[in-house]
Amino acid sequence: MQKKKGKGSLFIVSAPSGAGKTTLCKKLASTLPHITHSISYTTRSPRHGEVNDRDYTFISREEFKSMVNKGEFVEWATIHGELYGTSKKRIEKLIRSGTDVILDIDTQGAMQLKKKHRGGVYVFVLPPSMEILGKRLKKRMANSKEEIVKRLKRAVDEIKSYSKYDYVIINNKVNDALRELEAIIISHRHGVKKVDPMWVKNKFLKQEEEHGSHFSAD
Repeated sequence: MQKKKGKGSLFIVSAPSGAGKTTLCKKLASTLPHITHSISYTTRSPRHGEVNDRDYTFISREEFKSMVNKGEFVEWATIHGELYGTSKKRIEKLIRSGTDVILDIDTQGAMQLKKKHRGGVYVFVLPPSMEILGKRLKKRMANSKEEIVKRLKRAVDEIKSYSKYDYVIINNKVNDALRELEAIIISHRHGVKKVDPMWVKNKFLKQEEEHGSHFSAD
């Protein structure tokens, strides 16, 4: 099927810290064609194994605030004391090129974006339970009990926003959740608004307009 030529679509994925949204977005971008995982700006320090401009673009608070003042972020938020933002230029360039873009951002940023960008598809990722979420955070942050408690409290507030999204995925097993996320994106790509009307006309309706309703089986 022919997609309507022009802009790509924007997919926004939110979840509590530790629910696996970033892992899902990165895996999906590496396996599903024609979609790019957008890289956010952040003031936090890189974690072990993270690479600048691959996982995040790491900048100083001063640089970040300067970008805010210049209106360079389509959304930004303070999360666990650090600043995170999505570059307006990066998003617009990808969408204009016809590429689908997937963002993993918190609920604050997602709600900002929802007010500004019509037509985005919003997906909320839940952990199987709060107990499992706590175990995942402990595994990731073994030496920071206070930070774990802070993130679990924030998770409760974030989960309250789930009904403002279009879809909900429960990330019990990563591969199952990945298939569900892929299904959402593929389904959206095959929506009626994504079909080029001129392609349908030229492919199927032109003969009727030119020759009436007379068709030949030869």
